[in-house]
Amino acid sequence: MRGADLLVQTLVKAGVSRIFTLSGNQIMPVYDALIDTGIAIVHTRHEASAVFMADCWAQLTGEIGVALVTAAPGFGNALGPLYTATGSESPVLLLSGDAPVAQDGRGAFQELDQVAVSAPLTKLASRLTSVENVAVETANAIRVARSDRPGPVHLALPFDVLKATVNAPDVELDFSAQSAPSLPGQAELAAITDAFAAAAAPVILTGPALNGTRATDQLEALEKALNVPVIAMESPRGLNDPSLGAIAQILAKSDLILCLGKRVDFTLSFGSDEKFGPQRKWIVVDAEQSACEMASRNLADKLIRAVQAEPGAVAKALSTAPGTPPDRSSWIDAAKNLIRVRSYTAPPTSDDKEITSLTLCAAVQRQIESTPQSVLICDGGEFGQWAQAALEADERVINGTAGAIGGVLCYALAARCARPDAAIFALMGDGTVGFQFAEFETAVREKLPFVVVIGNDRCWNAEHQIQLRDYGPERLIGCQLSDARYDLAVVGLGGHGEYVTDPNELDDALSRALHSGLPACVNVRIKGLPAPTVSTK
Repeated sequence: MRGADLLVQTLVKAGVSRIFTLSGNQIMPVYDALIDTGIAIVHTRHEASAVFMADCWAQLTGEIGVALVTAAPGFGNALGPLYTATGSESPVLLLSGDAPVAQDGRGAFQELDQVAVSAPLTKLASRLTSVENVAVETANAIRVARSDRPGPVHLALPFDVLKATVNAPDVELDFSAQSAPSLPGQAELAAITDAFAAAAAPVILTGPALNGTRATDQLEALEKALNVPVIAMESPRGLNDPSLGAIAQILAKSDLILCLGKRVDFTLSFGSDEKFGPQRKWIVVDAEQSACEMASRNLADKLIRAVQAEPGAVAKALSTAPGTPPDRSSWIDAAKNLIRVRSYTAPPTSDDKEITSLTLCAAVQRQIESTPQSVLICDGGEFGQWAQAALEADERVINGTAGAIGGVLCYALAARCARPDAAIFALMGDGTVGFQFAEFETAVREKLPFVVVIGNDRCWNAEHQIQLRDYGPERLIGCQLSDARYDLAVVGLGGHGEYVTDPNELDDALSRALHSGLPACVNVRIKGLPAPTVSTK
């Protein structure tokens, strides 16, 4: 059996059903080994796309997301999305081809110390140097990706290890997530429960791995059991996340905050007295000791308890703990009302011929509500923030706390794979379009329909707004884009295209795109506006 066969056999045992990939010389043995295994491959047009797709796949399916790319330049192309997957807490396995071990130090084709490059971006970076260890090391990488705070891992695959043969025994492999410790002691759990029982206005904050799409039932059970607002935070805007309304006001009114897998980092203004005041008490539960130590540095004596434990397990334990919590229904109602606060008014009427971000989002929401099952994909940037704040669907995937843009088209493609019966709506600005546009060809080739809506304000609006705010209208430079017909380009690639400049045409154009049965692009001329904000006072 070849090393490539052992690798693929291990992926099958791990339950991998799909790999996102771009072919290359160094990984062709893996392609050969994949034949007749039942693992589907989606062949992308760029290595970064494969990692973005693996990220979204992991979020929506709960499986390990697998991206397979070739050596040095291909591997280099895949690096950026690893940072995004880390921020989104997505278990992703990046497999990259590599120069032969036997040629190390001899100037081999595409020789690169990949492990040194990927280590800062991953939970684990390793190179397979022996065919005998392929299965065990692959299983370990998958286990690490899933354990504690989920995140990406990387395995470099030397060409000679993939081709080498071995009489490998059928060893038992463990792919399950492992957290040490998975649960705190009963005394710690009791202390947390007692703190909540004594609090008048407590709040639970969760991180990306425990968000409304990936852990819906868990969050609902936790809120019901403790009678406390539970808020998932997954945006780099943190306290200024427009989809969370006046969250800063909620936290300012609270007397106890439990961070359940949510880092006390920049998204929470480091727990500063300026934002939260000195009297508020905090409890932090995190699988990583480093996160507990970060909380201690940022919160000092406001941190009454830091517990290293797996947040999901703690959430389940708190949800099933005996006892009746205090009646805090009025506090929950108040918090939910503040979450719903928006700084903007209703969309303009159809008599207004200028399309705004809000007008466009309102039209998309009507299409979402016309479908029995929906997935919303939102990019960052100014238009992306409008989409995140104004739209709701059954499931949502956003660009995550890393704050990167550019992956949304890839997310849409992976979402279609993960949710074949759902309507997929992906919203992005015209700046984002340029990152992974060729994946429309992938979607057409793979027969994966979805609707991409481009809010086209003909500029890099986030940076444009910074220039206006910080430097003035006379100091604008480098942020303008053209009125490119992205819709026609999509048609040229075999998809469906719509171009909209009149608000009265939005509903029909979006409906045609939704029902086209093709990867669709709705290119909409909009007035560029700053992202919505909610006052924190």
